[in-house]
Amino acid sequence: MANENLSKAKNAKNDEFYTVYDFIQKEVNAYLEYNPDVFRGKTVLLPCDDPEWSNFTKFFAQNFESLGLKKLISTSFSKEKKEKMYPVGYQFSIFDLNQTGYDERKSKANGKIFTLTRDNNKSNAIDIHDLQWQYLEGDGDFRSDEIQALRDEADFIITNPPFSLFREFVSWIVEADKNFLIIGNQNAITYKEIFPLIKDNKLWLGATCNSEDMVFSVPEGTDIAPKDREKATKLGYIGNYTRLGNSNWFTNIDHGRRHQPLSLMTMADNLKFSKHKEIREFGYQTYDNYDAIEIPYTDAIPSDYDGIMGVPISFLPKYSPEQFEILGMCENLDLYGLKTKVYTTQECQKRYFELFGKKGTYDLNASGVVNGNKVYQRILIRKRVQA
Repeated sequence: MANENLSKAKNAKNDEFYTVYDFIQKEVNAYLEYNPDVFRGKTVLLPCDDPEWSNFTKFFAQNFESLGLKKLISTSFSKEKKEKMYPVGYQFSIFDLNQTGYDERKSKANGKIFTLTRDNNKSNAIDIHDLQWQYLEGDGDFRSDEIQALRDEADFIITNPPFSLFREFVSWIVEADKNFLIIGNQNAITYKEIFPLIKDNKLWLGATCNSEDMVFSVPEGTDIAPKDREKATKLGYIGNYTRLGNSNWFTNIDHGRRHQPLSLMTMADNLKFSKHKEIREFGYQTYDNYDAIEIPYTDAIPSDYDGIMGVPISFLPKYSPEQFEILGMCENLDLYGLKTKVYTTQECQKRYFELFGKKGTYDLNASGVVNGNKVYQRILIRKRVQA
């Protein structure tokens, strides 16, 4: 059975990553530091969850009173839905077999809803043992009318959604204008459905784990790369744990670190003293296809430059909306109307031959270009004018 599960995991998208408790606690604490009452009197929905495996449910249930929550709602997928989504295999929950009301037929086809509002077991404390549960009418898919009604009831939506459904999940939240805190792949920053939200300050990166490893537990039988298991072990997580170095928190809940301006040198000082050799030797080069200068390192942003700058995606965790304005991104479709040159197919083919000595297409329109060479993905920013 283990070998069968392992084979399934290798050949399928692995979306089943369970966020560890410590990472949730550290992130949520950042919002509480900025506003201790951020969750007080609010309803929190945790879709795509399961109290047996989800540390989101455990965290918010255990801290229900200290956070001042009004209501906690957690929903889980049906057994059949989970088996379709996660081919590695379904893990039975304690609520499947050990709870009054268990129905084998319903457990296969129906998801579950868990709610917490009061001290149901009279222990003088509201915690995870006070969760009340029942079967949903459907399979627990967040796109169903049933879960959408719960979304509309909630003030906050917090979860680690399936990475493969990230675009759709964000759209589902945004259309309801809800506060949210979710985990996604760092590459989502560049998605055409996501980046406009970042540009318009409707979504930003969370307070922690940016450019750092995040650790997740995974189901028994999941294929874990040895290097990822080793890194998780070094961080203190031994067993069925992996690390993902390309994960981020995405949110629209304010936190103080978002308003800390970068401490930067002037352009003149960068040219003299930057720790980056290429800045000292070559200075700041202008793009061939944008009216902007190339900034290969966030710490090399000149504090006194008023024009448009192309900065790495790694700038975003340090972005302060009071210090800079995001104008767009270097990308193929010119969605933000910032290109000054669009290359023809012939120009792209010619450049490919010049670089590699054979036929091909060097897509010069896909990014910023400096002296005929593409650079990495860049975000286009400009310093805000201080009143």
